[in-house]
Amino acid sequence: MKNSIKEIASKSIESFASNLKGSLVFPTDSNYDDTRKVYNAMINKRPGLFAMCKTVDDVISSVNFARENNLLVAIRGGGHNGAGLGLCDDGLVIDLSGIKFVEVDTSNNTVKVGGGNIWNEVDTATHEYGLAIPSGMISTTGVGGLTLGGGVGYLTRKYGLTIDNLLEADMVLADGSFVTVNATEDTDLFWAIRGGGGNFGVVTSFTFQAHPVKTIMGGPTLWPIERVEEIMAWYDIFIQEVSEDLNGFIATMVIPESPFPEHLHNKKFCGIVWCYVGNPDKFDALFKAVLELNPVFAHVGEMPFPALQSMFDGLLPSGLQWYWRADFFNELGPEVRAEHLKYGSSIPTPLSQMHLYPLSGAASRVGAEETPWAYRDAKYAGVYIGVDSDPKNATKITDWCKAYQEALHPHSAGGAYSNFMMEEGQDRIKASYKHNYDRLARIKNSYDPDNLFRVNQNIIPKK
Repeated sequence: MKNSIKEIASKSIESFASNLKGSLVFPTDSNYDDTRKVYNAMINKRPGLFAMCKTVDDVISSVNFARENNLLVAIRGGGHNGAGLGLCDDGLVIDLSGIKFVEVDTSNNTVKVGGGNIWNEVDTATHEYGLAIPSGMISTTGVGGLTLGGGVGYLTRKYGLTIDNLLEADMVLADGSFVTVNATEDTDLFWAIRGGGGNFGVVTSFTFQAHPVKTIMGGPTLWPIERVEEIMAWYDIFIQEVSEDLNGFIATMVIPESPFPEHLHNKKFCGIVWCYVGNPDKFDALFKAVLELNPVFAHVGEMPFPALQSMFDGLLPSGLQWYWRADFFNELGPEVRAEHLKYGSSIPTPLSQMHLYPLSGAASRVGAEETPWAYRDAKYAGVYIGVDSDPKNATKITDWCKAYQEALHPHSAGGAYSNFMMEEGQDRIKASYKHNYDRLARIKNSYDPDNLFRVNQNIIPKK
């Protein structure tokens, strides 16, 4: 049983506060309600205390305070987690938003990033040097959460998952010690954090390998939802065989009123959002096969890579209602395509959607035991996303997501990308790490035997 903040002596809290360069936020403070907001407005947790950390020493003090006082503790980086796992009720939230820096080393194209950064800050810094790190699809996402879960994005086929480009991390462990992990130091721990989530400690900095990416060819193509089975069947072959320089995720969606043309507004579509990082002179010939399918809308052209990464930020700001479900898929056969037609034709709100992200290319060439990401042989990471601005529609979007996922799960590979999961129980977590779960549980036991870091897709310590 965890203690409540209310049970801790005021002198202990005063001593904790006096050792921080950052600040504490209490439920009685005027900024408390703003502080407890996260990206998903469906989350309504009420922490007992926030430690707004500015330094590694602040993180160490916060971890020690939580452990010594037997508090439930959550770690918040960018606050994007759909399940709200950056917060906890009544416990301590260790907030990393004050630990931000981006250091680009052009001698070896590496980038060191603070644990509190979000990806648009990293993209802006690396773009100046014609570099990019494989990350996600929304640039307001936190670096920490996305990386520790795996990191699927526009550059996955060309340069792998985000974890495949992680070279080193600085961490505070459950006992309050500070370590640097990489391919030669604390190698088990380095293995575990590349997909094992926040189970093993608080990462205060990440060092990534960046790649030469500056200007890309990118943007969406759309077809009426009635053609989703045809387009998906074509895509399933095309995206596996085409050059790894081209990536594109396929979606069912409703087109919003801005920034698209009026004749598309509020209609349901099958869409593909493309990203090409190869020789521009070869793009037209490679993309000809797409245009021969006669999309009703095609807005694909040259742009800076950060423009693509942030293309949907404005449509999906912080403060909306969100619900997620997810699965990995090995094939998109007729039964799968039929369900996408059914549920893509019944999208409940204008911002709700389904995405399938291809995992072929560089991501698929990493061994299934080289990182905790067990589904290197899967073709796609799928996600069903219910989104709306009105809390009254929370049940509607949740029910649609659940029904969509339940209809397709029998055709799935079994598990899901952890960053796309809500709180769905231990069986689901084990299925998502598959053969790697036992090793993760043993490493968890070595570094966090009392499961201090449990507010996550939790791996139970096991000897």
